[in-house]
Amino acid sequence: MSYDTLHLHDGITQLTLAPGVGGAIANWTVVATGQPLLRPADEQALEAGTPRRLGCYPLAPWSNRITEGGFDNPEGWLALTANTDNSPLPIHGSAWQQPWQVVEHSASSALLRLESQVPFAYTAEQHFELTDGLLSIRLQVTHRADAPMWHGLGLHPYFPRTAHTKLQARAEKVWQCDESSLPTQLSELPAHWDFQHQQALPRVHTDNAFIGWDGQARIVESEAGYSLDISSEQAIYLLFCPESKPFFCFEPVSHAVDAHHQPGKPGLVLLHKNQSHSLTLNLHYQPLR
Repeated sequence: MSYDTLHLHDGITQLTLAPGVGGAIANWTVVATGQPLLRPADEQALEAGTPRRLGCYPLAPWSNRITEGGFDNPEGWLALTANTDNSPLPIHGSAWQQPWQVVEHSASSALLRLESQVPFAYTAEQHFELTDGLLSIRLQVTHRADAPMWHGLGLHPYFPRTAHTKLQARAEKVWQCDESSLPTQLSELPAHWDFQHQQALPRVHTDNAFIGWDGQARIVESEAGYSLDISSEQAIYLLFCPESKPFFCFEPVSHAVDAHHQPGKPGLVLLHKNQSHSLTLNLHYQPLR
């Protein structure tokens, strides 16, 4: 099976989108050198037909895992089932498992849209724009069902990882997790997860939510000669560093893992019909001099 791709460029970087594969980014590279700025995806990765093999994908209408077989809404319980073969829990919503449509595009921008009925009716849109090495992504969801529902958003970029990769991202606390990557308690930041100052990625397996983020981060790839400045309006990021893999994920999200079952549903937004919720992510490529 083949998938159509859409190419954007700004003279400095080139973005390849795969609308039919969950509205995902396949690749983002530097034009002059071919340097991948997201985990590179080849033709085989595209043919696999899953965004989990690509560079970045949208999380809507929630991020990460939900326990207890669903969650409560003002007009009743929304039952959910597992949506992947490697997790017993529903994960990352449904937008990433459906094909998106190209609504409009130019040489350096594109608007993708998804009209979803799963697990309830909503419209999702992603607007991509490249400007002088800056990739801006705006993800928006609009509720379409008659009954109000709790919504959350996120973006799931995969970045190249080497022994020299460093991260700076200030946060206040971290959610400790059990073996199923479900949150157990909020704690102070241990040294290996304290990125107030630039440091190497943790060697221990990491799949945790960091709370009280100031919305600014920086990835430094000194050997490859570039940095990425990251900004978002979100106050939470998820850091996923699987052991012995050449990638890691830094995910801005609107809510912590399983917030649907935390008191007050922190970070989630209750949307009535035709109300919207949005999230932005900016990634700025800069050569190191």
